[in-house]
Amino acid sequence: MTTTRPQRLLALAQLSNSVGDGAYHTTSALYFTQVAGLAPARVGLGLTVGWAAGSLAGVPLGRLADRRGPRGTAVLLALATGCAVASFTLVRGFVPFVLVACGYAAAQSGLAAARQALLAGLVSAGERTGLLARLQATLNAGLAVGAGLGGLALHAGTRTAYLAVFAVDAVGFLVCALLLLGLPRVAPVAVRPRGGLGVLRDRPYALVALLNTVLLLRLPLLSLVLPLWITSRTGAPVWLVSALFVLNTAAVTLFQVRAARGVTGRDGAVRAVRRSGWVMCAACAVFALSAGASPWVAAGALVLGAVLQVVAEMGQSAGSWQLSFDLAPADRVGEYQGFFGTGVTVARTSGPLVLTWLLVEWGAPGWLLLGGVTVAASYAMGPAARRASAGRDAGTAGRPVPVS
Repeated sequence: MTTTRPQRLLALAQLSNSVGDGAYHTTSALYFTQVAGLAPARVGLGLTVGWAAGSLAGVPLGRLADRRGPRGTAVLLALATGCAVASFTLVRGFVPFVLVACGYAAAQSGLAAARQALLAGLVSAGERTGLLARLQATLNAGLAVGAGLGGLALHAGTRTAYLAVFAVDAVGFLVCALLLLGLPRVAPVAVRPRGGLGVLRDRPYALVALLNTVLLLRLPLLSLVLPLWITSRTGAPVWLVSALFVLNTAAVTLFQVRAARGVTGRDGAVRAVRRSGWVMCAACAVFALSAGASPWVAAGALVLGAVLQVVAEMGQSAGSWQLSFDLAPADRVGEYQGFFGTGVTVARTSGPLVLTWLLVEWGAPGWLLLGGVTVAASYAMGPAARRASAGRDAGTAGRPVPVS
């Protein structure tokens, strides 16, 4: 795929805010507890409430991008996100913290939907998945750089160092807004009247999004579940936690674009999701074998499981990106992307509780159950996608059908 100026600007915008996000995610929990003076339980509750609000805001903000134009909407939401990040530095109580967290999550969710709508307006249907793979690789590279900056702040451990991280993140979103402003304008679409948010009544598309949410339950594996699994169920060295995270980040940065090649159209996307389900099932089985083994056997099993997991992640991501665009009406891309994107929020909110109970408490049987559920969801994606595609085609009968 030849890289055009809009694609380069989209990648730079992704890089600018992902560097700040990497630093923010590395340090924010300690800042809120040690500098802002909030209790850890209240930080967790406030962030959960915030992301719940963000998941609700994604659809109407995506619809706003459709109606008013995705470029302007994305620019405003990038600025709003930067302002929310800066506002965190002024928070000194629980209620203000929750309010800022809600604003931050809502702006982030809306920005993701608006950027997807902007991408759809600037890039042909056949190039979207490939570009999204490049953006995902850029995102991971930026997060890795940001995590390094965050590590420096953690090493310093001062209030000034933490505030510098928040400043970097806020400035990153400002730069993101300026880069998005340099993109060509995408005209608002003439949304057909359907009595409000049509995606909420599109049951076939909702089923596809639900199945994708099940597949996304893997999201807390590296950040939460595997560290707990390694320390409580295996004799592997603790430093392996960091090594597995680096392995995942590097693999996505280097190979996500390659993994997305050939994922074109609904059928190709379904095959990619189905293959990823089996690979993820194999990863779960290998992770289960690490329990009770000698330290180096456990370490080998964990590394092999992590390799299989990232291969499954890249295939599932490519397939889901393709389906999310192909099955959305051309006049409601932002609205539908806002809805599809709530799967990430739901998985990150519910995943820690579900997976900690299933894997850390149950042990090997829990891993096997997770693998079985993943395969079942990946195979159910085919019939669900065909039904959603048939419904979309029936709904556009008599009108020009967008090329996809």
